Amino acid sequence: MGIVELKEIAGEGPGLFYHLTDAQLRSKQEPEKGIFIAEGPKVVHTALDHGYLPVSLLMRKKFVDQPLGLEIMARCGDIPVYTAEDDLLADLTGFKLQRSWVLCAMRRPAAQNMAPVLQNAHRVAVLEGITEPSNVGAIFRSAAALGADAILLTPTCCDPLHRRSVRVCMGAVFTVPWARTDEALGFPELQAQGFKTVGLALRDNCFSLDDPAIAAEDRLAIYLGTEDTGLTAAVIDRCDYIAKIPMREGIDSLNVAAAAAVAFWELRSRK
Repeated sequence: MGIVELKEIAGEGPGLFYHLTDAQLRSKQEPEKGIFIAEGPKVVHTALDHGYLPVSLLMRKKFVDQPLGLEIMARCGDIPVYTAEDDLLADLTGFKLQRSWVLCAMRRPAAQNMAPVLQNAHRVAVLEGITEPSNVGAIFRSAAALGADAILLTPTCCDPLHRRSVRVCMGAVFTVPWARTDEALGFPELQAQGFKTVGLALRDNCFSLDDPAIAAEDRLAIYLGTEDTGLTAAVIDRCDYIAKIPMREGIDSLNVAAAAAVAFWELRSRK
């Protein structure tokens, strides 16, 4: 393990943390050998606990010789550890590393197929076209906390290993199984495995989310739509149920991440 103190913004190695866009990180090495950034000690430890492979570390200088920093470095093995004073780190990353005093560049996992992700699940979230990484991260965190067993992401949904998503979910993306759907948006696979589908949308004469018939389904997939327009007509037309969250007069909707948390709790499996 080599500790490299940075004096300026330069160098290909530490450039993983600030030179590359998220799209470039995904395709840095082909195909599943791309890179993502885990931010903060809890997130880094969770990723390591679940077998993710570290490439390099960027750490505040004051932690390099403290037990918290030494513990992470020991777990990561013989990889470069870049460090600098706080002002330079803020210039490198674009934000101040305070509680998130360590960043870890890690290898991306191989893509998962839907079938094994769904195999033992009773509650699944399907994210259609959600583009804000913070919302995706919050949905993963709620899924981990409130009993959703897996998450499917449609082709237009943003990357759950985006740095903001990973940070917001506090590592839940490493613990909740997930996979990408194809253009069929997951319906054939879900139906083949006995799932009923419910779309959250504002429609006249739809079900209330707290209708006991929905929660009684043994296997249920909950479709959540994009932040501005919600679910597409293609999804709404194919769902077994369309449901909305009962709200006070004058308020018609919640942020998609908040709506997901309500839905996961209300529709959790009672088994």
